[in-house]
Amino acid sequence: MPAPPNGPVIRPRRLRTTPAMRRMVAEHRLHPADLILPAFVREGITEPVPVSSMPGVVQHTRDTLRKAAADAAEAGVGGIMLFGVPLEKDARGTAGTDPDGILQVAIRDVKAEVGDDLVVMSDLCLDEFTDHGHCGVLDARGRVDNDATLERYAEMARVQAVAGVDVVGPSGMMDGQVRVVRDALDGAGHQDVSILAYTAKYASAFFGPFREAVDSSLKGDRKTYQQDPANGRESLRELALDLAEGADMVMVKPALPYLDVLRQVADAVDVPVAAYQVSGEYAMVEAAAANGWIERDRTILETLTGAKRAGANLVLTYWADEVARRLNRGE
Repeated sequence: MPAPPNGPVIRPRRLRTTPAMRRMVAEHRLHPADLILPAFVREGITEPVPVSSMPGVVQHTRDTLRKAAADAAEAGVGGIMLFGVPLEKDARGTAGTDPDGILQVAIRDVKAEVGDDLVVMSDLCLDEFTDHGHCGVLDARGRVDNDATLERYAEMARVQAVAGVDVVGPSGMMDGQVRVVRDALDGAGHQDVSILAYTAKYASAFFGPFREAVDSSLKGDRKTYQQDPANGRESLRELALDLAEGADMVMVKPALPYLDVLRQVADAVDVPVAAYQVSGEYAMVEAAAANGWIERDRTILETLTGAKRAGANLVLTYWADEVARRLNRGE
């Protein structure tokens, strides 16, 4: 049947007609190597401990962490970001700088398991290790002491590098943290260890389930050092500082509520940009899917594609292994 005489000449729908056509003209693609798996390892357990607010996520034993890392490498996942949960905590987060602390042990375990088949990353922060749950040491008035905390971060960087880590992720949002970590690494002969800077990390309500995952002891909040959700331009200032101090990669965290910030960061840099799809984002999707309110698998891919479209080269996601396998199957 001929087209109506006044019908449209330009028809964008022509490029949406079939799955093959849509696949061919897709502007953004997910790849397993784009994905980084955050993983928790808990000291002193013999079986994995489920995280109730994050269905499918566990606190690993050393053995199950090794298997998770091997599985991720086999699926083609780009990297794994390790978080340690110690048996004992104190005001200075001593376990975080103990060469035999759980995080350093986990780094050695995973490197022994996967070698260079997976980029091994580690969280460089004190919050998992302090009895007050803050990301640094406190002064006499109970405030986080920025410069005293930097000294602890330098120690953490050195012990994590000795353990064999490929990339450290300073996540505490202390002023000057990237420079101090870079100087500590270089001064100890670890020039090849990269820094993934948590450049724009917001004081977000979306971090809630993570607190369970790391058995957080937090008292109060982190609003004096993490960014205010009302601010976007401030992230570009943090970005300029991190790059000047030697960051190799930069991150926006969380992802979904800050896609505008992610876009601005991506447009401003020539280094890899990561987005962290945080615990609350994961929990929302899993909870809504469990109630039959959304299509789980489609929603997962849509959220990850959104981060890529906004400019992320890399996405930290608790679905990394699952999604990598789906992508390998062409789903």
